[in-house]
Amino acid sequence: MNTDTLVALPVADASGWSIASPTLDELTEELVHAAARGGRNLPVEVDDALLRFTVAPPRSGALLIRSVPIGELPDTPPTPETTVDKDLSTELALLTVARRLGQPVGYVPEHGGRIVQNIVPTHTDADSQMSTSSRSNLMFHTETAFHPHRPRYLLLLCLRGDPSAHTTLASVHDIIDHLPDDVVDVMFQPRFRTAVDASFLAGRPNELGPARPLVTGTRSEPTFVFDADLTVGIDAAADDVLVAVRSAITDVETSVVLEPGDLLVVDNNVAVHGRSPFSARFDGTDRWLQRTFVVTDLAPSAADRTGRVITTEFGLR
Repeated sequence: MNTDTLVALPVADASGWSIASPTLDELTEELVHAAARGGRNLPVEVDDALLRFTVAPPRSGALLIRSVPIGELPDTPPTPETTVDKDLSTELALLTVARRLGQPVGYVPEHGGRIVQNIVPTHTDADSQMSTSSRSNLMFHTETAFHPHRPRYLLLLCLRGDPSAHTTLASVHDIIDHLPDDVVDVMFQPRFRTAVDASFLAGRPNELGPARPLVTGTRSEPTFVFDADLTVGIDAAADDVLVAVRSAITDVETSVVLEPGDLLVVDNNVAVHGRSPFSARFDGTDRWLQRTFVVTDLAPSAADRTGRVITTEFGLR
């Protein structure tokens, strides 16, 4: 792992950003509209960084925005679904950045489709490959790699941190540069299938998606779709390539320990991400992130969407 975590990760400072407490008390379309208007008040440094991020994504595939105002917080909730006694100012901040990047969406299996989700450790998921785990090493993955309407951007706002929880990142650019040409050539061939995350199946049988490349586009402008836990090759040679890719990720990965007020923006086409294990205490002081997903255009998911919630079902056949 590259322990010099911020060498290739651009950073923007949101100091001085003032966010008025919303008068709304629910995550509604009205709050998303307020967030869109709030983009006019973003610090110039942050607004410029977001513009550069969308026009010319950095090699790292990630951007760290620091000093986002989070205000006074209650105890970390015991589950993502627990009602929290706080205003929606952090949700508004997160959605303001989201609207500068595109359109925030939810997915029904992800916390009931909420467009902003509380990511906290839970007892039941401690050892799972889920965002609510703590004891497990969250394996590298493209967010919802199996999904036809996967998000372009993943946003993580830290409300309460944990010094042992490293958010890990690996850029497709670094991965490609680390691998021999013949391996990279196979990555561009449709010889890989990705299973559906169990949380999207509601108990239905799992299914492998169609054979697709790991990388599309070009070597200079690649799109990488990969899940270390769910992606398999269609033949032995493709499986060997996956072994090489996993090894390369281990060699080139970087990490960042998110602190309160840090907002990490991940380009889901460029960087895969994960998280190191940490020790949850379940006493109200645990790590607490808020997350939202962003698509660049709502139109492609229109037939599989209600409002901002994507409803695609898997495992039906």
